Amino acid sequence: MKLSEWAKIQGITYQAAWNQFKKGQIPSAYQLAAGTIVVPEKEKNSGRPEYTVCYARVSSSENRKNLESQAERLCSYCAARGYRVAEVVKECASGLNNTRPKLEKLLKNPEIIRIVVEHKDRLTRFGFNYIRLLKEFQGCQIEIINESANDRDELMQDFVSLVTCFTARLYGLRRSKRKTEKLIRELENENNKIVKDIAEICDGGETKNSE
Repeated sequence: MKLSEWAKIQGITYQAAWNQFKKGQIPSAYQLAAGTIVVPEKEKNSGRPEYTVCYARVSSSENRKNLESQAERLCSYCAARGYRVAEVVKECASGLNNTRPKLEKLLKNPEIIRIVVEHKDRLTRFGFNYIRLLKEFQGCQIEIINESANDRDELMQDFVSLVTCFTARLYGLRRSKRKTEKLIRELENENNKIVKDIAEICDGGETKNSE
């Protein structure tokens, strides 16, 4: 297929695809004498068609810019590994939300052989191992690009959602909102206190060194 068609499948611009080609990040791609760049279509040795899906997620629509850049990083990673991306799935929802339509559709698709995500928290905050084991049983691999910890702000948002959910069950919606807001204030105050203590320790160390 032409590079322009390949770029469309990957969910990236032609210019991004051209840059990857120039850097040698698209295995087996070659340029014809006429100047056309061709990317060969690959299939898995097992005879099962190559069906790799990139899944990108952010907690809210306010992070739409991060969602797009996350998807681009996934596509670039797949290109460097020689994966043919069949679909790029982008979703705005909390990692604690267990009714994500796009993720549900993705997990139900038996044709997918590989799901690529940036962090495992992009897929789910809890129960990742269960999903991974189920998909491996179905012949699908979940590939994580980065195993390191995820964004602190989004983790806090998910934590607030979790606390709100449980306090709502215990105290009712209105009281749960007040209790959650109080808890967040206490957490912020505690965090500020820790930062202040660390700063004082550092200042003390510098004073001693200067003496």
